[in-house]
Amino acid sequence: MQLHISPSLRHVTLLPPKGVREFIKVKVGSRRLSYRMLFYSLLLFTFLLRFIYVFSTVDTIDDQTKCSSVGCSGKRLASGILRGRSLQSNSAVPRVIYQILEERSNEDEIVGGPEIPQTLEEFVTSMKGSNKLDAKTFAIKLKSMVTLLEKRTRTAKIQEYLYRHVASSGIPKQLHCLALRLAHEHATNAAARLQLPSPELIPALVNNSYFHFVLASDNILAASVVATSLVYNSLRPETVVIHIITDRKTYAPMQAWFSLHPLSPAVVEVKALHHFDWFAKGKVPVLEAMEKDQKIRAGFRGGSSAIVSNNTEKPYVIAAKLQAMSPKYNSVMNHVRIYLPQMFPSLKKVVFLDDDLVVQSDLSPLFHIEMKGKVNGAVETCHGGDKFVMSKRFKSYLNFSHPLISKNFDANECAWAYGMNIFDLEAWRKTNISENYHYWLQENLKSDLSLWQLGTLPPGLIAFHGHVHVIDPLWHMLGLGYQENTTMADVQRAAVVHFNGRAKPWLDIAFPQLRELWTKYVDFSDKFIKSCHIRA
Repeated sequence: MQLHISPSLRHVTLLPPKGVREFIKVKVGSRRLSYRMLFYSLLLFTFLLRFIYVFSTVDTIDDQTKCSSVGCSGKRLASGILRGRSLQSNSAVPRVIYQILEERSNEDEIVGGPEIPQTLEEFVTSMKGSNKLDAKTFAIKLKSMVTLLEKRTRTAKIQEYLYRHVASSGIPKQLHCLALRLAHEHATNAAARLQLPSPELIPALVNNSYFHFVLASDNILAASVVATSLVYNSLRPETVVIHIITDRKTYAPMQAWFSLHPLSPAVVEVKALHHFDWFAKGKVPVLEAMEKDQKIRAGFRGGSSAIVSNNTEKPYVIAAKLQAMSPKYNSVMNHVRIYLPQMFPSLKKVVFLDDDLVVQSDLSPLFHIEMKGKVNGAVETCHGGDKFVMSKRFKSYLNFSHPLISKNFDANECAWAYGMNIFDLEAWRKTNISENYHYWLQENLKSDLSLWQLGTLPPGLIAFHGHVHVIDPLWHMLGLGYQENTTMADVQRAAVVHFNGRAKPWLDIAFPQLRELWTKYVDFSDKFIKSCHIRA
């Protein structure tokens, strides 16, 4: 077969072989079209050259096979596509890399010497300068660098968790100073010992036409921010009653603060746990459980040094164990909410607030939510855009490898949040929630803390199981003490923002842009605040 192109590029003639006289003539319409055809032909030819070059280069690098022709490369490619076999299994380069990467490495050999690249730039430079450019050398150097960096990252992560644990477990000296100054003021200044509330306002404490909020805290400044933000954002502050519950040592400075910083027209009550007869004279199961809990933790935790020295556990496991040692998880203030029906026998509904949150909207509509016979109105934590915070289910808190847990609960059941809860005390008094709470605390102690290991939320999930009414998530935004990937638009829409996590807003480790939400309710010109060097 012969191909003839006329000099003018207007005719293309195709002559068949073996003397056949017939021929095919194609007349091209215009010279411009012919040039375009020629251009596309050259473009296709250039692409094919590049394709051939790539395959020949791969064959040249591959020192594991004798086949170095383009045809051999095409044969392997066709085999992988037509027979349904992946290129990975037929190519020697990935196979060598996988073999090297899957070999167990001796950590003692990873010492970070000069032969191991420390950065990606060093790795690329070393590969360019190597005389032996093959897949095996590439894999060995890559594995050494990644293993070394992984080891250093793990060490840095554990150190970060340890430092955060130490920073979040201690009491900042500024807050300690504030408590001491206020205790001294309580002892020397009659104005700091006022009865709270004043006698004429005492009837409001049991009047169900008011909106009753309960706050349990031994942190004076934190309690002040919660109460101030609550009253400031209330549409009818004269209908707000705040019941502040604290411990014996914090009662005097807490009373001094709210005596000297009244939140009129709201009603504020300050009481210590020992002021409740049932707590002072009766048998309190939570206190007994806390004493046993301390002994068990001291026995098998071994302290923070033992935890961080464990080289086999993953960093997030070590972080969880350090968090379990936090004093707040063994504080009676965390367990107070389970006694709300006994503490306020005359009240029908209360909203319980943690001391690490800020109120940004009027919360009175919470009291008008129809609970439908449920006891606890709470935000669920298994739905939402923030997958770090809003992805919690029962399996996130309870140990479902234990038969006592697995046979009674569903691992994928949605969890809910403590921190801002509306409690229907009338409905609560008709249940055995408190007794159930105490029962599971004892079961966890009997199992050496194997049902769960930290916090008051796990026994709360169990005790309130079946008694939770889900409320709109805009009422309660979580996670501001865990991570800073919170958009300010979401923050502004939330009625309550909760700094749950280690990065509390009164600590130096707080996230700066989120801390401003809290500091706006602190009067830094106050003489007690200034004298203790508490700054924005």
